[in-house]
Amino acid sequence: MQTSADGYPFALLIHIALVFAGLLIYAVGTHASGQHRHPSAALAWVLTITLLPYLGLPLFVVLGTRKFARPTRRPPPAPLSHTDDVQGCAIATLAGMGLPAPQSSQKLDFQTHGQLAWEALESLINSAQTQLDLCTYVLGNDSIGKRVAGLLEERAAAGVRVRLLLDAVGSWRTSSRQLRHLRAAGIEVHWSMPVLFNLLRGRGNLRNHRKLVIADSQRFWSGGRNLAAEYFSGQAHKRPWTDLSFSIDGPLAQQAQALFNRHWRYSLGLAANVDDKKTQAVQPAAPADSTRQHYAQLVPSGPDQAEDTVYGLLLTTLFRAEQRVLAVTPYFVPDDSLLTALCLAARRGVRVELVLPARSNHRLADIARARALRDLVAAGAHVRLATGMVHAKALVVDQALALCGSVNLDSRSLFLNFELMVAFYAHQDIAEVAQWMDENFSRAREFHPVQPSLLRDIAEGLVRWLGFQI
Repeated sequence: MQTSADGYPFALLIHIALVFAGLLIYAVGTHASGQHRHPSAALAWVLTITLLPYLGLPLFVVLGTRKFARPTRRPPPAPLSHTDDVQGCAIATLAGMGLPAPQSSQKLDFQTHGQLAWEALESLINSAQTQLDLCTYVLGNDSIGKRVAGLLEERAAAGVRVRLLLDAVGSWRTSSRQLRHLRAAGIEVHWSMPVLFNLLRGRGNLRNHRKLVIADSQRFWSGGRNLAAEYFSGQAHKRPWTDLSFSIDGPLAQQAQALFNRHWRYSLGLAANVDDKKTQAVQPAAPADSTRQHYAQLVPSGPDQAEDTVYGLLLTTLFRAEQRVLAVTPYFVPDDSLLTALCLAARRGVRVELVLPARSNHRLADIARARALRDLVAAGAHVRLATGMVHAKALVVDQALALCGSVNLDSRSLFLNFELMVAFYAHQDIAEVAQWMDENFSRAREFHPVQPSLLRDIAEGLVRWLGFQI
């Protein structure tokens, strides 16, 4: 009679063969698709496929795609006359990654409170005469969601072409009845990267986190706010979340329009058309000129960008910082390189200040951030914890650069999501963002790290290890 032990060597060989097959699929798939993964992400995939092949291989098949835009050969940008300062290095870095040069905008308004943000958004929507495009992670099934829907229906009734791009995960609670009404009113509604449709293409883990509203290719609204009550008016007798958004008029809106057009077509399963590519042709990098009024640059990142643009910009500016780095983010789960850049800045005497909510709306992110916060404080940085939910994403480096938009300082946001930031180079705009940060968070309490227990340390490590994939 054959015992169970007799079949053990054969089962072991099958298991080993599956592991090797999984690693081969990972290697060939990554190379063939041009997926340049971060070392930590690559290690996470290799370990998962090796240790848990029956789970890791299916996960890689459905979630393994990170980019579908590939690098193109282009001549190197002309060297700038001043690349030894933060601004010059930032502009040169973004030019080297293929992004258009900064533009002087006619009008820029920051909205630091929910009511101001709503008034700016409502005004922009009502100003559209021919075309109105919206891209958001969340369309709330609440009072703000209904008010936005009503405004869109009015614009459509006035003959304006209205397109609405929603994330399939972020807006899963959006009322299907509301969407039917929007479509019946003539509004084009589409889901960005629907999960089931993209599973077999390996894109099920790519989410649209951009917040963007564009009117007539002339004006646009962006920042950290989704289209839901907690970002504008609050809900259930709770204060609205602390956030930052902005409106810009002028040439930068044309670049935002081209970005939306490509994103829309990608979400429909189409390639970017020729007109969009012409619109996005990279201009020669301009020298930094902080004396211009509202001098700013669009910095999109995500699967439709061949490079990790925001991540590259962060590393460049952090290594060049000389005086102060001030960052506000709801979630802080950086990779090793970004954390090292922040720690080195603090160790060489730069005042590094990081503001986070004492408790965010994502418990896993709060667990995962603890180890990085301990390292940052040990390097001499100042970490402050604010009361209430802080959802703003902003960063100021010296008096040379301010960043604002949708990117959180976590690996998912930096490497997987569709995101959008704007880099502001004019002195008065940088000062306004820094002043808003100082005024809002001056009373936030200082974070004092506590040595974790063994179980807590293991839990933090596991959550951080999975951070690239969740």
